[in-house]
Amino acid sequence: MARPGTLPAVFMRGGTSKALMLHRRDVPGDLAAWEPVFLSAMDSPDPFGRQLNGMGGGVSSVSKICVVARSERPDADIDYTFVQVVVREGRIDLSGNCGNMLSAVGPFAVDEGLIAVPDGPARLRIYNTNTRKLIEAGFTVRGGRTVYRGDLAIPGVTGTGAPIRLDFIDPGGATTGQLLPTGAVRQILDVPGLGPIEASLVDAANACVFVRAADLGLAGTELPAALEAVPGLLDRLGRIRRAASMAMGIAPDLEAAARIVHVPFVGIVAPPREAGSLSGEAVRAADIDLTARVISNGVPHQALPLTATLCLAVAARIEGSLVHEAARATDAALRVGMPSGILTADAVVTRDGGVWQGERGSFYRTARPLMRGDVFHDSAPPV
Repeated sequence: MARPGTLPAVFMRGGTSKALMLHRRDVPGDLAAWEPVFLSAMDSPDPFGRQLNGMGGGVSSVSKICVVARSERPDADIDYTFVQVVVREGRIDLSGNCGNMLSAVGPFAVDEGLIAVPDGPARLRIYNTNTRKLIEAGFTVRGGRTVYRGDLAIPGVTGTGAPIRLDFIDPGGATTGQLLPTGAVRQILDVPGLGPIEASLVDAANACVFVRAADLGLAGTELPAALEAVPGLLDRLGRIRRAASMAMGIAPDLEAAARIVHVPFVGIVAPPREAGSLSGEAVRAADIDLTARVISNGVPHQALPLTATLCLAVAARIEGSLVHEAARATDAALRVGMPSGILTADAVVTRDGGVWQGERGSFYRTARPLMRGDVFHDSAPPV
């Protein structure tokens, strides 16, 4: 039994994100009661943008919470709700999924005894309540616990870990109900305060709006700090995001679109190009099929959100989209050059009578528990 003002929690890395992992049984039953508890635990809002007084890390990729429970659905083993805690604003956002933290959900469920699986390869069916989609997670169990040590290295994370395979089943329409929310593979967005810009609006795993780097005066190879330094760029991208949110039916107006920060992601795409990376290693054009940068929660992502990467892989298979236009033609998995190196995602997309359908999207991640204990979520000092 947790003490008043605390929650039992496991702090985990999943892919290139970190989050508090919580049991559904330990959090308030009413979703409306989650916000003050989670904001206090993570230290939001923080006008300094560092979240020093909580578990957050000052950027969206480490200001996250996952709420997990055994599922009562016949087609799922685990229910998972993703909570984005907005760093500088006093609110939480449950509008989308987090693919990186998905890699931690299955292992957490096994290690916490939510579900028992035999030793060897495990495959759990995870129902994401945010997007109402199923994801299958494959990983290894030994002695009744998840195996975390292995040889897989992923860009943006030091060291190696055991591979965790994530398969998104029927990922199209996760946010809006349709793979192509407007019915078009590309269109002209009339962006208030900016004017017309060509974009592809695609919804697979999470909704995304894709634009050409060249149309923004960019090469597409810029690292996050360079993107932030371009005068007015983040404001322009924010305007594009809000216009896309309205066009996709996510928000009814610009004011509502500004409040829904998690989706759509903004993807900036360019053909394969030589680029630097945050580690200092070069990304060679010959080793990638597409160059991409993503704006997540208003700031350039240090790598790529996994759901946005899956959406990129799906969009690259849709003829006529801006992603398909920029990507090298390949039947293999899509290799995306991004700020932390190269990320690979595979997608199966079909077309029936002119209607595009995303059947499956897959990628590999690693995860690791970092600590277990009680997190304080009120203003009372620890005792």
